[in-house]
Amino acid sequence: MQIDGARILITGGSLGIGKAAARRLVESGARVGITGRDRVRLDAAAKETKAWPIRADVGNPDDVKNTFDEFMAKFGGLDCLINNAGIARRRLLQDIRVEDFEEIFRVNVYGAAMMAAGAVKIFKEQNYGHIVNIGSTAAVRGYEGGSVYGASKFALRGMTQCWQIELRKHNVRVFLVNPSEVATAIGSKDRKERPAPPNKLSSDEIAHAIQSVLEMDNRGFVPELEVWATNPW
Repeated sequence: MQIDGARILITGGSLGIGKAAARRLVESGARVGITGRDRVRLDAAAKETKAWPIRADVGNPDDVKNTFDEFMAKFGGLDCLINNAGIARRRLLQDIRVEDFEEIFRVNVYGAAMMAAGAVKIFKEQNYGHIVNIGSTAAVRGYEGGSVYGASKFALRGMTQCWQIELRKHNVRVFLVNPSEVATAIGSKDRKERPAPPNKLSSDEIAHAIQSVLEMDNRGFVPELEVWATNPW
């Protein structure tokens, strides 16, 4: 994929990985739209990254439709969707509530699926496109307290594999990028980004991974990529 000139939509672009990816891709010549639920954070990220802000909650079907309407009106087309929006919660098994699953799955699973469904309608018509799903190493191995969040990322991984099989014949590439622990705002009550220690992953490493898999010639794709800190101890 040629990044320069590409029209790229990133969900959850106000903070963390989404913001870092927007910055990197804009600097490489892409035309980028970012979504976020908080207008103040969204506008600040747009100013910082030079991306186009779209206030939206991916877990809201009306917002999903409006996102595509606004993006297409602004950019006239779509080449790539980056499904980055996500929320997390750690719960020990005895403390799990149905509401926890409903809240996390609404964004991490249903939202990602509805965004992809909207993008694929465009991609099938033009017979090409790219989807990057931001998963987690929690999508391939469990951890204590990770029943809800891990289940959502396992679900995203399963959907990704289904989409890969379904969409290859339409020249649509679907990637899954699984970061290990990254210093972002996810999981924090105040939604403030954490600075990354020198030996831990920052959002920039994941943004680099996203751009790297996209830049491969369209004849090939990387189905799944894990990114780990070299020496986090």
